[in-house]
Amino acid sequence: MRPASRTRAHFAREIAAGYNARSPTPTNMPESNAPQPQKKSRRQMLEEFAASHPNDAFSLYGLAIECANQGDHAAATETFQKLLAQHPDYVTGYFQYGQFLARISRIGEAKRTLTAGIEVARRTGDNHAADEMAAALAQL
Repeated sequence: MRPASRTRAHFAREIAAGYNARSPTPTNMPESNAPQPQKKSRRQMLEEFAASHPNDAFSLYGLAIECANQGDHAAATETFQKLLAQHPDYVTGYFQYGQFLARISRIGEAKRTLTAGIEVARRTGDNHAADEMAAALAQL
């Protein structure tokens, strides 16, 4: 069970609002004339959250997506693989990882990932996700 003070929703609101995780005030609002600390990047915040919540699938997923969006293919691949190894029933991870692999022209791996995701989705009763992954697979 997560501590009440650091829920996923709380973390997501911090990122959206541009809050520094160590400060209760927005980082873009100076409190004094003293030098202000550098605003943390979205990725830095996600890395810190994932490190402090190592068993949380959502934090790994968010970090993998951010790495992919930044074009850091190695970090995205590593994080997606870690996510799926630690949370093999995290259906969304398969879909996003498969799409990422297709975008970077690793089609064989994308097909294998989506196929595995379809199996997991059907086994866990997420037929909508299975259908979405099947459609994505058919386009490869």
